[in-house]
Amino acid sequence: MRPKLLLATNNAGKVKEFRSLLAGIPFDLVTPKELGITMAVEETGTTYRENARLKACVLAVQNGLLTLADDSGLEVAALHGAPGVLSARYAGENASNDERIAYLLSKLKDVPPEKRSARFYCVIAIAKPDGTVQFCDGECKGTITIKTSGANGFGYDPVFYLPEFGKTMAEIPADVKNQISHRAIAAQKAKKLLLKMAE
Repeated sequence: MRPKLLLATNNAGKVKEFRSLLAGIPFDLVTPKELGITMAVEETGTTYRENARLKACVLAVQNGLLTLADDSGLEVAALHGAPGVLSARYAGENASNDERIAYLLSKLKDVPPEKRSARFYCVIAIAKPDGTVQFCDGECKGTITIKTSGANGFGYDPVFYLPEFGKTMAEIPADVKNQISHRAIAAQKAKKLLLKMAE
């Protein structure tokens, strides 16, 4: 029986991405939903690191399982780093992806293309049931487009333009995204940590 690694998310897009990013580790990836665990962790932190630690530690201690949580966001230079840790709640608590994107673009309507630089940033926390936690991070730089383009990915991917590819994050294939995204870079570091833990 392989040990379980609990992913502290029920976001289908994120779960799919993590299953691909962490392929090859000697753990069975499970979600709270699959185990019948209610996820009721308030993201009260003011940084990605605090939020990732909160989610990972609470679930690890409660359920006695090694737990991986991430917190990530989009930071736009012209908006002084906003939406940042509030990326998922930027347009309101229950806003859809489309509403969040529309709200972001409305905030940038008077900002010229050369001043729309942005980055995606991700922190992954891996917590043990005893409450000890280790962190990995990753970033991906780009700019914000004027309109959406592409149907892959999720979140702000359709407006996050990657100059070196000449495409948005939502236009590049998943296998490419899983090498260059902020979450991919953080996950590569997390994978090394998990392999060490399994030795």
